[in-house]
Amino acid sequence: MTSLGDKGEGHRETTALLGNEDEGSVQTQTKVLNQGSWTQVSCPCCVSEQVEPLVLIQLSDNIQPVTKRWLISLIEVSERDGGAALLAHPGEDECGDVIVVSAPRCTLLRATEDLGLCKKYHNGDMVAFSYNDRDNFSNVDDMQEFLTLAERQYIVKYELDFLRAQKGQKIPGVPESQGVLKARENICQKLEKAGVIKDIFPLHDKQRLTDLCRNWYSGKQIWGQPLDSIQAYFGGTVGFYFSFLDFYTWALVPPAILGLVLTFLLPRGGSGAGVVKEQAGEGVMEGVVEVDDSPSVSGHMVQAVFSMLWSTLVMEFWKRRSSSLSHRWGLLHLAERFAEPRPGFHGTLGINPVTGRLEPLFPEWQRQLRVGLVSVPLVGFFLGMVVLGMTGFYHGEALAQGFHQDSGSLFSGALLYLPSVAHIVYTNMLGNVYRTVAMQLTEWENHREESSFQNHHTTKVLLFTFFNYFAVLFHIAFYKQDLPLLRKRLASLLIVTQLVNQCTEVVVPFIVDRFFSAPQKKQQEDDPDVDKLRAQRSLPPFPGLFAEYIELLVQFGYLSLFSCVYPLTAVLLLLNNVTEIRADAYKICKLFRKPFSAPVSNIGVWQTAFEVLGFVSVMSNCWLLLLSPRVREFCLEGGISGRNIILFAILIEHVLILVKMILAFMIPDEPDWVRIKREQIEFHSMQALGQQKL
Repeated sequence: MTSLGDKGEGHRETTALLGNEDEGSVQTQTKVLNQGSWTQVSCPCCVSEQVEPLVLIQLSDNIQPVTKRWLISLIEVSERDGGAALLAHPGEDECGDVIVVSAPRCTLLRATEDLGLCKKYHNGDMVAFSYNDRDNFSNVDDMQEFLTLAERQYIVKYELDFLRAQKGQKIPGVPESQGVLKARENICQKLEKAGVIKDIFPLHDKQRLTDLCRNWYSGKQIWGQPLDSIQAYFGGTVGFYFSFLDFYTWALVPPAILGLVLTFLLPRGGSGAGVVKEQAGEGVMEGVVEVDDSPSVSGHMVQAVFSMLWSTLVMEFWKRRSSSLSHRWGLLHLAERFAEPRPGFHGTLGINPVTGRLEPLFPEWQRQLRVGLVSVPLVGFFLGMVVLGMTGFYHGEALAQGFHQDSGSLFSGALLYLPSVAHIVYTNMLGNVYRTVAMQLTEWENHREESSFQNHHTTKVLLFTFFNYFAVLFHIAFYKQDLPLLRKRLASLLIVTQLVNQCTEVVVPFIVDRFFSAPQKKQQEDDPDVDKLRAQRSLPPFPGLFAEYIELLVQFGYLSLFSCVYPLTAVLLLLNNVTEIRADAYKICKLFRKPFSAPVSNIGVWQTAFEVLGFVSVMSNCWLLLLSPRVREFCLEGGISGRNIILFAILIEHVLILVKMILAFMIPDEPDWVRIKREQIEFHSMQALGQQKL
């Protein structure tokens, strides 16, 4: 390999300068690597004396040198010749099991245009980047300033993912049974299946990470996060998650205050009121049979209406917040790479009618058949298993209570807990099986675009999650119509879930990091011969944000669907989320490898999921209000028949749905200034395209 520093003085004059702020960080990253071992570049503007390690490719322990040299040659050659046009470093030596990858300036700039990223123009506006117009963009000669670390690392992964064999060939040093590449086959995916590549992950920058941790969770501040720094280091996916978590936590303050007022300041119904039963077959409310300490009629109504309006306003204002962040981070004009299918896509080789390229083709009608005839019935089967488990739980609970009433022994008392334990074990096991099945089903559906794959997978998991978490609560509320039991169940869920979450997300990670990882950290810091890049491989891979969004969605459901029954819901959620922010920040910074983060302009399909829950909350709160003992007693005293109460509840439900729709229509999804900026970006892009045609 030839050193980049040996290219001559003419090339040195065109070397891209590093920003003063990031130069020390890059030198810290590069000092563990021999700069003379990086592959060379042919473009003069891409020559640099300091090459920044961005991504590490972990190879198998018994990798053959000829296989490693072949892979490095593919990484370094131009895209025109079937390569990735990146820079590669062999690590310690050519026989080692790692390859460190970086990216030259021209590759970064071309990928910036492909991804549709917006960057600051010479006049200060954010404009969709154009490679042909690159000289008019600010900081275009300084990749440390022009692109964030997360963007540079994602571009490397982006180029590696779309490495495809130009023709059929055999992989050197790999047995023929595993090492035959077909034309247009994804190379990295093939090498992973053959066991040549174990993992590909971005590298932490120690100095940047230390600064981020100090400003993020190591201080004493409770509110506020360095969102711009989070997005710059971890990328848009992580940035938008923590932005939403921060926004949602602040949004919990009003319902928390209202819940405290309704619980402790508003007069209760007193001991004289009770649950009013409905006479079977007549629809007339009569009788007072048991004491109830729920809020008064006015408290129920205020909490129910507030929850419905709150769920609408939160998501509408989040859309505006999201669009503002999207513009600020240059993500307002993202373009999905249509020219290349996602790495897991497969099919019969043919000419794509849109791109005119030779690539795998898969008929859309065949994909729809797979979804309709296999995926949908299987998802329905698992939803039925959730209902079956819930039915079994109630049946087992009834049997245990009957046995305890007959015997009254200590043993029978202990058996009362058996149905709940069995139901928890059942739902957890079913959830684990379903997540595996959902991923395999989505892979089998064979979606071409990554966004389509993620949307179908997320939809499957969301349906199951909704049933798994809320089916029992809906059953108690609308079938058993036992609001005191619903209140107790909801309070138990909130308290127990938060205790478990705090233990698993705060206490356990802290103990592991402090007592089990401390000796290894000390050894790495004290021993200068330890390879800093290799040490990052010992960290577990980041599990993603799927479980974190599920947790927030379940919280949102508890609050918007059932908080009129238990007004303190928002208080408990607020206390949980204040620590959740720091716990999630600590985990992603200290306990896992740095994840790749694709540029995104919002939280994606999760936003739709939250909006659907907000819509369902209208129906849920209206009927919970109807079932409230206070409301029933109030209607009974007013001489209102049961039939009229139901008709009135339906009328109120439709009115509130109309109010939600009007609010959603009246509040624009993006501020006027963002809309103007977006239209300016689109206009500038059309002008740039017209100039290219000329």
